[in-house]
Amino acid sequence: MSDLDLSSFPLVAKGNKFEDFSVGQVLTHHWGRTITAGDNAIFSTAMCNWNPMHLNVEFARAHGHPDVVVNPMLVLCTVVGMSVEDLSEAGGPFLGVEDCTFHRPLHPGDTLTARSTVVDARTSESRKGTGIVTWHTEAYNQRDELVVDYRRTNLVARRER
Repeated sequence: MSDLDLSSFPLVAKGNKFEDFSVGQVLTHHWGRTITAGDNAIFSTAMCNWNPMHLNVEFARAHGHPDVVVNPMLVLCTVVGMSVEDLSEAGGPFLGVEDCTFHRPLHPGDTLTARSTVVDARTSESRKGTGIVTWHTEAYNQRDELVVDYRRTNLVARRER
């Protein structure tokens, strides 16, 4: 076996830097994600969430739903994941989610799409070379109905000067 030449695999920087964000800017995230019954069952059981609303279709129907209700934490994790490419792929610590509101249930077969608006961007006083960016993210189902929204904040690297 020959020696591996690591220079033949150059690193490609991905993601946006602090300077790429401006207050009011809207970023529409990729094409979306359809949530399946399998996604919901695996996520709920892996999280030890035994709520019958998420796992028992007859229970959910008895409470007025057409099918099980997708675990809201799966919805939130999916939306955050869809936004990473545009918001935080370049790295930087995740500082938190605030004001998260689940507006309506999602059911297996529903498709999520999302967009984020920059609501704050400032340089960090304590960490040179970084900024702090906050986005308001909204996710919609295939009928363009708001499913969940929240504010998310990350530390974001600045471009070297």
